[in-house]
Amino acid sequence: MTDKGKGRVKKSDRRQQILLELKLRPHVRINELAHRFNVSTETVRRDFEALSNDGLIARAHGGASAPTQGHYPGLDERTNAQVDECERIGVSAAELIQGGETVMIDSGSTTIEMARALAYIGTPCTVITNSIPVAMTLGQGPVQILLCPGEYLAAESATIGTETLEFLSRFNVDRCLIGSSGFSTEGPSETVRGFAAVKRMMLTRAKKRHLLIDSGKFGRKGLSQVGDLCSLDSIVTDKKPTGELRNAIEGAEVDVLVAG
Repeated sequence: MTDKGKGRVKKSDRRQQILLELKLRPHVRINELAHRFNVSTETVRRDFEALSNDGLIARAHGGASAPTQGHYPGLDERTNAQVDECERIGVSAAELIQGGETVMIDSGSTTIEMARALAYIGTPCTVITNSIPVAMTLGQGPVQILLCPGEYLAAESATIGTETLEFLSRFNVDRCLIGSSGFSTEGPSETVRGFAAVKRMMLTRAKKRHLLIDSGKFGRKGLSQVGDLCSLDSIVTDKKPTGELRNAIEGAEVDVLVAG
């Protein structure tokens, strides 16, 4: 039984504490956390389910553990791969942004290239981002930058987690531009821990939603699903999709913009 005289821990704080606990030890148990937070075990299970869906934890019998993943190249490694394709996609995506718009941009090698192109063009706008390289690239020009708070993910030079999501949820923007680890008939998916939740939030806050992705990721599926094809208005890529993927995109009425 919980102690009714003890204050309950609110949802966002519970989930942040769960993540912090998993940095200190490999496994946490539902019953133990329910007692500590003064909530029911069912409430903790819902916390685990939400964090698991975002790729932040791995469900285990009676509790949860930190996710174990195979090697996925870090931001620096990805930035040095397929440079020409990313540059072309970045330029085409930057041209979508109109003066005076408010835009959300997530973290990734392709969105960094887009930020470079946007800085060169000099379009005055407001950018909300969880990416430190994107913020630094745009910060010297006519762009107002709002940098998301949150847990710092060093390998990606980006913020993730509950605080990041709560910050993003405060805004309604004209458009968002996101990348992803994979793109299949099911939609975009993500391998980097915590990124899927950030991308999903950005998609829900934007009027126009653009996915920036190189053709090398067509057919791939990351650990966490970001959304379905209908969650996108357009994809900006270097080659037209073919086969089942092309048919699925056309069926979802998503525009395909091929970078020149």
